[in-house]
Amino acid sequence: MASETKSHFETFSAVLSGVREIRAVVEEAKAQRSYHKKKTLLFVDEIHRFNKAQQDAFLPHVESGLITLIGATTENPSFEVISPLLSRARVMVLEPFSDEELSTILRRAISDRENGLGSLSLQVEPDALEHMIWAADGDARTALNNLEAAASLVQEKEVPERKIRRAVAESALQRKALQYDKDGEEHYNLISAFHKSLRGSDPDAALYWLGRMLAAGEDPLYIARRMVRFASEDVGNADPRALSVAVSAMQAFQFIGLPEGDLALAQAAVYLATAPKSNALYAGYGKVKETIGQTGTLPVPLHIRNAPTRLMKELDYGKDYKYAHDFKGAYVPQEYLPEELRDQVYYRPTNRGYEKIIKDRLMKWRKLRTSMLQRKNKKKP
Repeated sequence: MASETKSHFETFSAVLSGVREIRAVVEEAKAQRSYHKKKTLLFVDEIHRFNKAQQDAFLPHVESGLITLIGATTENPSFEVISPLLSRARVMVLEPFSDEELSTILRRAISDRENGLGSLSLQVEPDALEHMIWAADGDARTALNNLEAAASLVQEKEVPERKIRRAVAESALQRKALQYDKDGEEHYNLISAFHKSLRGSDPDAALYWLGRMLAAGEDPLYIARRMVRFASEDVGNADPRALSVAVSAMQAFQFIGLPEGDLALAQAAVYLATAPKSNALYAGYGKVKETIGQTGTLPVPLHIRNAPTRLMKELDYGKDYKYAHDFKGAYVPQEYLPEELRDQVYYRPTNRGYEKIIKDRLMKWRKLRTSMLQRKNKKKP
């Protein structure tokens, strides 16, 4: 790019550089512009390694056009690059290589005598090549490292015996390294997939994503906490036992740890995935928070206030309060919300699972309430 645009080219790694190096590049860019009429193209490798202050140092010079900044990062820029810098850049996503592309890269390395392993006269069986590609997980550098590791096991043999079979590849690689970043995009991608699989009532997918996270080294208690939240947010009172199961799984894992404890998490995941779902509790509580934000601190109705002192009783605290257990079915209609919110309904249970029983019970109480209010109004002159 620098060659095509006849620009001055500078490069450094964020791992080894800091603000001092940035200042030096800026001074050189100013000199190039003043004396050679050239723009400067700056390539920063591992740009996510720069902290906020270091990234801020680029801003005025990117804004003025003094430097054209190109940054490379293995992390999601949304999490690692500051918003002002990101808004002035074009993000280009580099996708993992396909298996076919990795096959081409490895075959080229096997035959290339100058830059590859061609001088070793290796023979690589198709299933061994396939295993090395699978273990690379879309990463060309990993694939080439896999090939080198396998080649190291046979290169001391006579030329006819320099054959990489599946067993040789498996011995060289030991295991597949899963792509995962506990604080970055893949962390959020996998927990999102797990949560949505639970919500979608797919126990097989839920178990798979649970296994993926555990195999990659995710904190099991983080997963357990997410399931506890899910039990209230997405199952709610459709199955009140779901919360107990999730909490019990977390406690079981804390008690026995890995690897035995992962089965408790798996049991909870399957239970949550197969439980009836309702977000009525989540939606209702969300409306409550919204109401509080709009109405502020409304006073508690006098009849449901506590009256521990004589003065409070004289001020009618607790006056006309009806004790529910003194009435049939331990229910008596009376207002518990502030006057401004009278008859407001926040919780609307569904017809799924145990919530159907709750819904029927509430409907019965509301009919009784309406009936008693109607009789009360008829008695009024």
